[in-house]
Amino acid sequence: MINPEFSVHPEAVTIEAPQFDGLLISKLCKETLAASGDATLVERIQKAYPEYPLHLARRGHEWYRLGGVVKPDSSRIATDLNEWAERTFIECGQNFNTLLDYCEEGQLLATRHKGVSLYLVAETGPQAEDFVQIEVDKTQEVADRYLIDAEQPPDDLQELIDPLTPVKVEPFAVGAFRYAYRRKTEIAVFMRELAKHRADRHPAQRFMDDWNASSAGRAMVFCRDWSVRLNQHKGKHGERLMNVEIVSNRRSDLPRLESPDAKKGKALQSLITRFDNQAGYPFAWYFFMVKGLVSPYVGVSVNRDMDGDFGYLPDKDVKVLKRWIADPYLL
Repeated sequence: MINPEFSVHPEAVTIEAPQFDGLLISKLCKETLAASGDATLVERIQKAYPEYPLHLARRGHEWYRLGGVVKPDSSRIATDLNEWAERTFIECGQNFNTLLDYCEEGQLLATRHKGVSLYLVAETGPQAEDFVQIEVDKTQEVADRYLIDAEQPPDDLQELIDPLTPVKVEPFAVGAFRYAYRRKTEIAVFMRELAKHRADRHPAQRFMDDWNASSAGRAMVFCRDWSVRLNQHKGKHGERLMNVEIVSNRRSDLPRLESPDAKKGKALQSLITRFDNQAGYPFAWYFFMVKGLVSPYVGVSVNRDMDGDFGYLPDKDVKVLKRWIADPYLL
């Protein structure tokens, strides 16, 4: 699928962290050989900023975008398929059949850039929002189809550039994997800017506020378990549109919560304690609940226990839960 994050206007992202130099990070990305585990890139950026603990929080889903044109021996014809098709069509006297003959005679191949976005986070302070998120694209150009289907040739340039049923070939790499720096964002500053454009508290900010006020915030660094998906662009009237989503950094090791139906008292306490132990920090079940990964029924049931004679949460966590009960939200 096409990378959806390419729809964000780069010029709109103006919130920068003063302690991190985008030009230096970009240079490190270009100079680092892209390895399978990405540890070398993290180590090089960490070495440049040793005072801020840095780690790779998560990898996004694989995406692709159009590439260029190559010969069967992988020698380069063009780096930009769109530009090449329009220019070559003109050079062929705007005769589309001449262009098709040229593509067929050379057995030309189209390439695409396949990639994944890496999200690195650097801890800059004690609060949940005190971290810098660095986004890096890891890409490789691959040839995987003939430019045209000689038996069913395209009707126009658009179909040539992006056919519905291309003639596939065994994919082969045109170049090595490489890193490309995209952007960095100081999350605390971003959240303050986001608040200026809202009358109410954004759910993501409430999530961070709850974290800061709870036992989870005392036991675990927020960006170790959670990161953010940012969206900032201009609306059709030139207005600034901002949004943020909290994202779990976990992929396959999500803790499990058995069915809480009819559970209360000691049985419920045992259930959420086991979940927290799996997650690695206290009150984890609450944040997974707000994120929609645990049933809200758990929060209601725990609150009912707190109102009864069975209390097992620290006072700080009870206060957070009570606020949620009074004004529930989900991310």
